[in-house]
Amino acid sequence: MACASFAKLNATSSQWIAGQQSFAPRPRSSAARFPARRVSAPIRAAAYSDELVQTAKSIASPGRGILAIDESNATCGKRLASIGLDNTEVNRQAYRQLLLTTPGLGEYISGAILFEETLYQSTTDGKKFVDCLREEKIVPGIKVDKGLVPLPGSNNESWCQGLDGLASRSAEYYKQGARFAKWRTVVSIPCGPSALAVKEAAWGLARYAAISQDNGLVPIVEPEILLDGDHPIERTLEVAEKVWSEVFFYLAENNVLFEGILLKPSMVTPGAEHKEKASPETIAKYTLTMLRRRVPPAVPGIMVFFVRRTI
Repeated sequence: MACASFAKLNATSSQWIAGQQSFAPRPRSSAARFPARRVSAPIRAAAYSDELVQTAKSIASPGRGILAIDESNATCGKRLASIGLDNTEVNRQAYRQLLLTTPGLGEYISGAILFEETLYQSTTDGKKFVDCLREEKIVPGIKVDKGLVPLPGSNNESWCQGLDGLASRSAEYYKQGARFAKWRTVVSIPCGPSALAVKEAAWGLARYAAISQDNGLVPIVEPEILLDGDHPIERTLEVAEKVWSEVFFYLAENNVLFEGILLKPSMVTPGAEHKEKASPETIAKYTLTMLRRRVPPAVPGIMVFFVRRTI
């Protein structure tokens, strides 16, 4: 199981450098022939925009975080096997019921990421899990990606599948009570990363985010920079800044509502095999540097996940 707390950056601390250009004024005759036109920037999530903003703010409420119990059935089976239980739906239901019906859970948890099976399950006395969460003012969420597969043409890198059929699945998840979604993709520094892998990660996240918002789900945007490698922390910062700049470029290209998303960045650390380990203070400094340089102030929350074993 994993849970998350969040750090919300002060909007005034974001650092954006905009290029400036000067243009010579048009002659009067030209302006008369070409009258000024208003440029509109459509937002695909218009039908759900108010709800998306409210949902994102609720999940990012101070003092609470996200409970991630979106393990696949196979992974859940490993948890159960460690205490001598068979991997059956009844046992998975009992495990998740134990978590989701914990008294006072809503004091500390603002959202819960569920596996698809869990979204449709109920307690042993017939109460839907999503209703248990709502009573505690916890927003139900759903994992929507279909996992990592090799990326052809890359340097042994991966891409995240699951866009096919995502719109129809998201619509059904919304009907069932889900209000946010999670999609994880990864970037490997030892593998380059290649320009192809970075672009694929950014584009895939942007398409997922746009489709999610179009169906009423707040997307958690998560391009994970893997810890593998012996590179220094400066190299991780360089790659993270490149990846996040691509992500936000394509989010904008896909008309994603920034006020209706949440971010889950990985910490900026040295590679796991690097000879010099970084202090917590150094990691915090580099991570905040990356976020301030790349995250627009419109984004309402940044979720940082911590893994904790419960079984």
